[in-house]
Amino acid sequence: MRFGLTPWSPSSTTRWDPFDDMKRMQERLNRLFGEEERSDMMDIDTMSPLVDIKEKDDNIVVTTDLPGVDKKDVDIDIRDNKIWISANTHKEAEEEKEGYLMKERTYSRFARAFNLPSAVNEEEAKAKLEDGVLTITLPKSEIEEKHRIMIE
Repeated sequence: MRFGLTPWSPSSTTRWDPFDDMKRMQERLNRLFGEEERSDMMDIDTMSPLVDIKEKDDNIVVTTDLPGVDKKDVDIDIRDNKIWISANTHKEAEEEKEGYLMKERTYSRFARAFNLPSAVNEEEAKAKLEDGVLTITLPKSEIEEKHRIMIE
């Protein structure tokens, strides 16, 4: 691009796409806050639910809203102190009135990925979904003592 031209300038050779700018901004924010995303998780139709993370006693508790999602449609993956939450949902409504048939389908996808604030025991993690609210309880793992190595 020549000096003085912006992506939205009429004389620019490429078209400006505001969605590309929004995607780049989201990627920058994810890097800034330490969130990671899988390439198959985030697309233009994916909703990113808000997440609450708090330390409670010896646990980290993650809470997020997943309205209209059934627990069989939720996928939670914890690996290397990172957590990925994704869910798919679809609804169908069929209505017949006075000789016409109406059938509508709605599909939604929720996804969120981020780093956890401390090491957790992945095997003892528990999750429950009640009234559209997902709560994940992650026990903190014991921190191993550091071993001092003497130099000869």
